[in-house]
Formats: sequence, C-alpha cells, structure tokens
Amino acid sequence: MKPRTILAIVFITLGLVMAAIPQNTTHPYKLTPEQLLEQVNSGIQYFSPDQIADMIIKEDPSFLLIDVRSLDEYEEFHLPGAVNIPLPDLLSDEWKPYLNQDVRHNIFYSNSTVKANEAWMITLQLGYKNNYVLQGGLNYWVETIMNPEAPEATNPNEEIAKYNFRKGAGMKLGGAATVTEESNAQPLPSLPKIAPQTNKKRVQGGC
Repeated sequence: MKPRTILAIVFITLGLVMAAIPQNTTHPYKLTPEQLLEQVNSGIQYFSPDQIADMIIKEDPSFLLIDVRSLDEYEEFHLPGAVNIPLPDLLSDEWKPYLNQDVRHNIFYSNSTVKANEAWMITLQLGYKNNYVLQGGLNYWVETIMNPEAPEATNPNEEIAKYNFRKGAGMKLGGAATVTEESNAQPLPSLPKIAPQTNKKRVQGGC
C-alpha cells in the first residue's frame, strides 16, 4: 500500500474517531488529532500474534480479546475466548465497565486493523487505559499462526524457533484455519466482574 494511501486512511479514521466522541464529553486529557496521529504512528498499541497465541495457550487471565466486527462475522469465526463488542456499540454504557478499567489488558481485533484501531483511538480519546490492538488483525493471525510459512534450513535459529512455536500454537488452536471457519469457535470463559471506575486518575496529554 502506498504511503499516501496509508496516510489517507489514518486521517479518515481520525476524523471518524473525533466525530464518534459525544460533543458533550469533556475531558482534560482529550487528545488533539496531531496527538492521536502521533500515538498511531508510534505503534505502542499493538500486541503481536505470537504474544496473543502464547497468552491464549497459557490461559493467561490478564487479558481479554474483544472482537469489534459485526455479530455475524463474530459468530462465523472468532479467536478463542473473545467477546463481541461491535464498533458501533462501543460507546454504550453497557460496555463501559469492561473498557474503562485497570484490571487487565483489552485487545481489540478485526479482520485487518482499521476497525480495531478506531476502537483503540476512541477509548484512548476517552481516557480509558489498558486497551490495545492485535497487530495485523485476523488476516495476519491466520497467516502467521494458523498457516505459518516454513523457513529455509539456512535461516537463523531464532527464525526456525519462531516457526516451530507458531506451528505448535496453530495445531493447538485448531490449525490451518481461515477467517470464515466456524470449527475454531470455543465457549467463552466467565468474564471477571469489574466495577465501574470512579474518581480514577487518568493519564494526561498524548505521550
């Protein structure tokens, strides 16, 4: 994708985010478009597919996967343990206790990263903490974890080790999946009970 196209997508997304925040919502930490763009370009919001696969396999309780696609897409295929909060419902009071908390890491994902980044930027703009994005989305997840490409025998040992991990993780999580398969869907675990946060200190500014 050309740099100009990428920048256009980023600015369009920023505009959508700014429009999505209610006009009567006033926070001292609300970021400017320039600050949001700086956050996006920094890449600090991303968890890699390898990190997520490792946490799923270890049944790490410190994170929650949030699928921001439509309910139909979610029911067709979703990552193990993920809950569905469609992007248009993100600002609903129903989900605020799950998004505005400091108990665990929330990791948004969609087919690519556009919708997930929108969700991340909206929560960032609202001052919510511990929200992140799955790098590359489901398409990259399928490519790297479910169908990893075998390295050449002459590749560095760390590349071979990474492939072996991905191969093992993919087999454990269903193997050779596609975004449209239903067979990999698993029952959801019980969500931790989270009380709404009140009078909580929030990070100021855009750093």
